[in-house]
Amino acid sequence: MEDLSERSPRRSAGGETRSLDSQDADVQVQRGVAAVSSPAFCTARLTLPGVMDAEGRVDESRLRMHVFKNGGVLPSERGLVWRFLFGMYPCSSTALERPLLQEQLVVRYQVMKRKWQQFLPSAVRIHLNGTDAELVAAVGYFNRRQNEAQQQIQDYREDVTDRLAFLELQAQILFERITFNREELREATRIIDKDVPRTNRDLSYYKGQGSGNLLVLRDILITYAAFHPEVSYAQGMNDLCSRFLEVLDCEVDTFWSFSSYMEKFSKDFRADGLHRKIELEAALLKELDPQLYSHLMTDNMESFTFCHRWLLLGFQREFEHSDALRLFEILSCDHLELVSQQVDKARYQERLARKFSSDDSSESELQTVNPDFTFELFICAAILLENRMSLLSCQDDVQLIHFASSLQGTLDLNSTLKKAEHLFYNYCKRCAWDYMNRLYRQNTTKEYDLLYQLRSLFF
Repeated sequence: MEDLSERSPRRSAGGETRSLDSQDADVQVQRGVAAVSSPAFCTARLTLPGVMDAEGRVDESRLRMHVFKNGGVLPSERGLVWRFLFGMYPCSSTALERPLLQEQLVVRYQVMKRKWQQFLPSAVRIHLNGTDAELVAAVGYFNRRQNEAQQQIQDYREDVTDRLAFLELQAQILFERITFNREELREATRIIDKDVPRTNRDLSYYKGQGSGNLLVLRDILITYAAFHPEVSYAQGMNDLCSRFLEVLDCEVDTFWSFSSYMEKFSKDFRADGLHRKIELEAALLKELDPQLYSHLMTDNMESFTFCHRWLLLGFQREFEHSDALRLFEILSCDHLELVSQQVDKARYQERLARKFSSDDSSESELQTVNPDFTFELFICAAILLENRMSLLSCQDDVQLIHFASSLQGTLDLNSTLKKAEHLFYNYCKRCAWDYMNRLYRQNTTKEYDLLYQLRSLFF
């Protein structure tokens, strides 16, 4: 099995060796307020070997394989990679098509944003109490960015202006029938205004003029909540969206990439989705360590809620920041997922069905791996098992929550990945062995079974 922990040092596009320390230095560079749009990325080329063809199309499977095998990508590559990895740019699009796609996405986002602002004018500006000096300054930086963006629009050539006007008319028609619930949107805005200032402002991205990015983050979240009422806004989305904004450094691109990500994972922010994920983690731990599972499932500790934030946000605060970004890439490439193995299982069962077609029993009834055990659950299990003794000493939920808090920023990613892969591999191997044993018993005679057992003793 490929070892995710053996990933550094790595090489940049120029061929020089890059260590993780030099990557961290890249991340710490302070920036100003994020751009509204980043057209330069439309025609930029990925330097990853064999991933992009001459016309700019991306081989998605190779991209995800590269992210997995290399344990993430370099910070210099990350912005463009994420635009493909998270679906803002279709991998099938060419370098000639993407500038037109970018214009369409920019105009659609601006129409969407303007629609909720006109519907709820009181939410256009964040309400400040004056005690947060950094946030007060952030409003100034944000307003300056808005004025500069407006001036750029006025400086467009006539042909560009006509094209954008047509795209705006299309967007207005597209969103014309969408209506908002005033009370629900007002409540979502209220919670967002509480959560955005709590975003990790120790990051260099939110320092100095970068504090204006808090207001960019706010507009993205309100726009998402307004046009996705079935999801709206839930606590924790600010931290998740902040990760996209920091990497992409662009308001429009962040909105569409975040929205694409949420299409798959929005259910995790609902109560039933969170409950389901915690149930799966408990079920996996039961497979891996029944004793620890039994201890955590006592009356006082039966919910596993102490680790729900790990699973919800992809361990965002448990690892050093640059490592957390790498882990997010690894988890998002979906390469190490049991569900992908179901394809191979189906093909194998088809061959078995032809071989044992005369048998009345159905091998499809036999269960092998649980495809709902995603790799993030194995990451969580690795953390739990590494801290097994500490967990066994916890006697109530308060102690468990204190334990979880004590891990923030302390975990080693390479070590955790190695342990998670080991757990993943052993789980798959054991399940495959159990499956073959059950299958064999269903499709052999007693006489042959005895002969097989005798043969096994000698060979």
